[in-house]
Amino acid sequence: MEALSITGVILCGGQGSRMGGEDKGLVRLAGKPLFQHVAERLAPQLDHIMISANRNLEIYSAAYPTFRDTFPGFAGPLAGMLAGLRNSSTDWVAFVPCDVPFLPIDLITRLWSGRHQAMAAYVHDGQRAHPTLCLLNRRVADPLEQFLRNGDRKLMLFFEQLDAQAVTFPQASAFRNINSPADLPSLPTAD
Repeated sequence: MEALSITGVILCGGQGSRMGGEDKGLVRLAGKPLFQHVAERLAPQLDHIMISANRNLEIYSAAYPTFRDTFPGFAGPLAGMLAGLRNSSTDWVAFVPCDVPFLPIDLITRLWSGRHQAMAAYVHDGQRAHPTLCLLNRRVADPLEQFLRNGDRKLMLFFEQLDAQAVTFPQASAFRNINSPADLPSLPTAD
């Protein structure tokens, strides 16, 4: 990958409804909070890590710079992405959810090279899209804010409007996420 500065944002701002209301980023797997597993996989791949969270900010901010959604109401991952784009000091921002502890160690390189000059690229595992694992240019912040102001919340619809590039990753298991407590014991150990 060419010399390029990229900020990584771990999305921890969800309501955790399928996790019984627990803050998913703080759910423990192998003795560590999920967000730390994600951060350890991301850290070697980019320059800066930040956390998007709407609760427990004091816990997250002890580890990484942390910010909350600025868009009113709960607008889902797009609100965290908007705040991440607005808080980034780099032109490119990679987003990953806090519940994907085994994401590929070459995620950023492959998104960057697979974007083909697009302003946005996202993961596809050959079966389905994983749009919360994406790389966005800060210039998409204004269109994203307008999209949210229009009442839209569907990430894939926004990506279609941007002509975002799908980047195929063959290892679907790397994107297996933890949606509920039942998912924890069944997960394999990290490689």
